[in-house]
Amino acid sequence: MSKKNSIRIIYEDEYLLVVDKSAGLLVVPADNEKGNDLTALLNAQYSQNEKNMRIYPCHRLDKETSGLIIFAKSKRVQQAIMDEFRNREVRKHYIAFIQGKLKQRSGVLKSYIQAVWPYMKKGKKKLAITNFQTQTVGKNFSVLKLQPLTGRTNQIRIQFRDIGHPLVGERRFAFARDWPVKFRRTALHAAGLEFAHPINKSRIKLQSELPEDMSEFLNKNGISLPVKN
Repeated sequence: MSKKNSIRIIYEDEYLLVVDKSAGLLVVPADNEKGNDLTALLNAQYSQNEKNMRIYPCHRLDKETSGLIIFAKSKRVQQAIMDEFRNREVRKHYIAFIQGKLKQRSGVLKSYIQAVWPYMKKGKKKLAITNFQTQTVGKNFSVLKLQPLTGRTNQIRIQFRDIGHPLVGERRFAFARDWPVKFRRTALHAAGLEFAHPINKSRIKLQSELPEDMSEFLNKNGISLPVKN
């Protein structure tokens, strides 16, 4: 692990770059925030050191979500990783804090959800599947390990809202004032990735520790760390 101008590099070789995204940072630019996204920051940094180097995102995380994200150093490698995601060959897991306590400690959520981002046309609802496992329970909230088997937009946030347990800090899909546990952002962290290297086909397995704000939240609520990812 290394840092490049405060961006944490989890893995890097001549083809790939995996970074630990901070909460509050877009992966790709919004219309009114060009140049302030993770892709632009990485390209600015790499262009200073390596002539004609371009960095391409292979998937996305919400602005508020922290954690692992894969970038490619060529369009060919980007397409190969995107194909792995499309074919559900990438294993990923998240750590989430949800409001309340689930009736079952583990299980599978299956539901049909629809694209909701403003720039996306609402189309046919698509099946979303998420495995969940309770890691620990605090006062009025639970810490879950989640494995989404599909990659629908806002899948985790919508599914847990729909079963009456929105993510702690959720403001887009639930009214934060209606729930007892408060947090400054949506409490969701992309904690693990496993995928096949697009060139040599070796398995790459990466982990990201809980960010400081989520760790502090658990400490303040009397839950010992680390929570196992």
